[in-house]
Amino acid sequence: MKDSRTKNALRNMIFGFLNKFIVLLFPFIIRTVIIKTLGSEYLGLNSLFTSILQVLNLAELGFSVAIVYSMYKPIAENDTKTICALMNLYKKIYRIIGITVIVLGLVLLPFLKCFIKGTYPNDINIYTLYLIYLINTAITYFLFAYKSALLTAHQRSDVTSNVQTITYLAQYTVQIIILCVLKNYYLFIMFQIITTIINNIWVAIITNKKYPDYKCKGTVDKETKKDIQKRVTGLMIQKICITTRNSLDSIFISAFLGLNIVAMYSNYYSIMSAIIGVMGIITSAMVAGIGNSIVTETVDKNYKDMNKFNFIYMWLAGWCTICLACLYQPFMKLWMGEEYMLSFGMVILFCIYFYSLKMGDIRAAYSDAKGLWWENKYRAIFETIANVILNLVLVHFLGLYGIILGTLLSLLIINFGYGSQILFKFYFKDKKISGFFTRHIVYAVVTLIIGSITYFVCSFIKVNGILELIIKLAICTIFPNILYIVIYHNTKIYKESMKIFSTIIAKFKNKFVKI
Repeated sequence: MKDSRTKNALRNMIFGFLNKFIVLLFPFIIRTVIIKTLGSEYLGLNSLFTSILQVLNLAELGFSVAIVYSMYKPIAENDTKTICALMNLYKKIYRIIGITVIVLGLVLLPFLKCFIKGTYPNDINIYTLYLIYLINTAITYFLFAYKSALLTAHQRSDVTSNVQTITYLAQYTVQIIILCVLKNYYLFIMFQIITTIINNIWVAIITNKKYPDYKCKGTVDKETKKDIQKRVTGLMIQKICITTRNSLDSIFISAFLGLNIVAMYSNYYSIMSAIIGVMGIITSAMVAGIGNSIVTETVDKNYKDMNKFNFIYMWLAGWCTICLACLYQPFMKLWMGEEYMLSFGMVILFCIYFYSLKMGDIRAAYSDAKGLWWENKYRAIFETIANVILNLVLVHFLGLYGIILGTLLSLLIINFGYGSQILFKFYFKDKKISGFFTRHIVYAVVTLIIGSITYFVCSFIKVNGILELIIKLAICTIFPNILYIVIYHNTKIYKESMKIFSTIIAKFKNKFVKI
């Protein structure tokens, strides 16, 4: 069983990384093309409407995660009847959600101008454009989106990744041609709808072939429904929290600072988000395996595993943070030009923001695998309220700095601090949380020291352009990791974690060679 968990996780990671390479590289190219062919206000509109519709997607409430969680046990027990009933429930819920998204989206239509400070492109009807975005968001709920739950529950998210890789590659290629040749933003956005339709139908066909016994039929018993409702409520609250953190920031910036600032902010955020997306593949691939380990292994064993995983993950997060600090400005200057660059103070805030997000990832993976969504409800509510209030207050005094600082404060104090206490209260009950916090403080201090030294070394590079980026990238790739090894190599956690890391790399290599 353990080998199977590792095999599935590695397969999901490999194809997940291939998928991320496509879905992260091409948007950078497209953002550049939009800026060069149409202007920054178009990019600002793209970020604004995407953020608004992410808020509307709160209607999904986390049903998909709850349904997948509910499938783990019947899949392990070969209970086809229960799985079919869950699929039937999921299908009905998604149709209701699709209608809800459309209705809520139409309600917001008359208020679009309230979210935009200043001007927007004269040749664009923002209402027509918004409706295209809305259709693309809602249509997935009516086109077999529920089928992907089967793949996720069976630890076969690599199938979904492969389909997305192909369809997105085709989409991005056509969109770049549309922008460069026709310069038609309406057609550019409409092609996303075509991709969404093809992607959903293709995944549904593959799922039907792989799992022909699973049909949408039957009803879920009252006890299971009650359990799903409870978990969905907890997930809904957490999803609201995540959405206010990621999406409302852009909406606040647009409303208080304008579309041009949104475009500049979204450029920096997209770089950070790309790295978050890549690292998210690791934690997503681990959750199902951790869930199985929680069921089959002791709490003590899982606690030790979490500390090892956390050490490796925070090393990776620290290295990425150092790369962001040293490479953000050279990359942005080369990519967008100096006129679209934010201050170095903003870069530091983005780096702290990124590292703070990553501090809670492994803890969150264990919390999700344990299904502690309901227990996290108050944490999510407090974080949401604090984030919104801090953003609204600080934006008046500090502008863009205030929005990121407000998000950062709520993230560190409530998400990481309070969220960690919940995991220790409901699962690692006999373990001291002080040790967990102390380790994170040590990791953060070590990263700060290594990052400062690396930035100092990079400051001696006086060349410009692509050569500057290449040299600094080489320094950031080698130098910090050598320092990490020098500092940690005699510690017990380093030696134990490297054994796990070596095993994973060996299996990853063998799996990749087979593929």
